[in-house]
Amino acid sequence: MAQELLTLLTLAGSGAALYLAAAARVVKQYERGVVLRFGRLRERIRTPGFTMIVPVVDRMHKVNMQIVTMPVPAQDGITRDNVTVRVDAVIYFRVVDPADAIIRVEDYRFAVSQMAQTSLRSILGKSELDDLLSNREKLNQGLELMMDSPAVEWGVTIDRVEIKDVSLPETMKRSMARQAEADRERRARVINADAELQASKKLAEAARAMADQPAALQLRLLQTVVAVAAEKNSTLVLPFPVELLRFLDRATPGRPAGHATARPPALDRPGAEPSQDVRPPERPAAGQAEMTNAPAEHRSMAGTEQGRRRS
Repeated sequence: MAQELLTLLTLAGSGAALYLAAAARVVKQYERGVVLRFGRLRERIRTPGFTMIVPVVDRMHKVNMQIVTMPVPAQDGITRDNVTVRVDAVIYFRVVDPADAIIRVEDYRFAVSQMAQTSLRSILGKSELDDLLSNREKLNQGLELMMDSPAVEWGVTIDRVEIKDVSLPETMKRSMARQAEADRERRARVINADAELQASKKLAEAARAMADQPAALQLRLLQTVVAVAAEKNSTLVLPFPVELLRFLDRATPGRPAGHATARPPALDRPGAEPSQDVRPPERPAAGQAEMTNAPAEHRSMAGTEQGRRRS
């Protein structure tokens, strides 16, 4: 009798252990458990930790509540300004209602992936190329709004959508490069013209200051000479003012009157009347010039030779 009782207890303990092994479940911290009993949804969602279900009767589905990072395959599309582009993106989403994610959609991951691809193609057709290249934040927000509305019914929320890369045709890349180069050249020319304008204004102010103080011009000339000589040049070009040459011309003593060179009216002083009696010196005849410039002995010999010829 005791042996039979012991056998029954052993069998009962083994059955209880098997039942516990079949009914025991462990839900991790980032998971939630959805239990279906005879195919009907149980209202209570199993929280993280140890939990029990009825074997054979209950089926528990674990749903990951972490943020899922899903890449969106590259999509070919035509923008609103008729440019063919290839764009890929990445989407961040998470499950907020485990029951809806299991009951309302067969595979919420696949559904979110397909919805992201269709939304990306739709946003490409509504956008221009400049928006894709420089205003991606606005496009990301538009994608998020387009995907968030149907995803809410599946118990999924879209945290963020990012456009990763925009591939352009080679012809478009070359055109954009030429456009950027032309724009930079235009900016460089404008800056150079502005610099020339400012420099001309400063030079005009300097000219007015030097006109008031003539000695400043001489000091500036000396500074230029020092700057040129500091470069170890073998040739030094030193400019002289025209007024200095005129002064030396007037101050030279003993110059014959016939050799004075007539100055054009443009070189006279301002306000002075041009000379009326400026004539070039008369040229003597060839024979007279030779006789005048030759010594006395040669002149006598020339006269004797002329007398012989006449006789």
